[in-house]
Amino acid sequence: MTEAARTVSLFLHIGASVVWFGGLLMLALLVTPELRRALQGQPALRGVLRRLRRRFALWGNLALATLLVTGLLQMTDDVHYAGLLQFDNRWSQALLIKHLLIIVLALVGAALQLLVLPALERASRLIEGGVGDAQDLARLQRREQRLTLLMIALAGLILVASAWLGQL
Repeated sequence: MTEAARTVSLFLHIGASVVWFGGLLMLALLVTPELRRALQGQPALRGVLRRLRRRFALWGNLALATLLVTGLLQMTDDVHYAGLLQFDNRWSQALLIKHLLIIVLALVGAALQLLVLPALERASRLIEGGVGDAQDLARLQRREQRLTLLMIALAGLILVASAWLGQL
């Protein structure tokens, strides 16, 4: 890869990291808790949170796809890369740890997007229609929050692994 291509790839990788991880942090730690405080008990809260989740899913998934492509390009271009399933140096071993964390993160994200969020949306719509179970909605909201916090922790560990790789 040329120096210009490496620079563009790294720029896109860092930008996608900012969009995904920064967006996740902003939503989970600032926006959602403040909306819940400000709109507590109001029907508008569920709709606002639903729209925020959808918009972030679009941008977050695009950022994750960008991270995957640019990460693979950068990995295979690195002088330390010895080949697929070759773990004979510290860099490759650190990269394996990073990739394992990414796999766990992807599984947690898939569970959140494919299982919890659709159930949360259904429960929300049932409540809005006057036939839902508030306890079921609260349980799903707690599950969403726990999985989101787990994703934040995993993303933080991935950043640590990335910094470690940069030092090897």
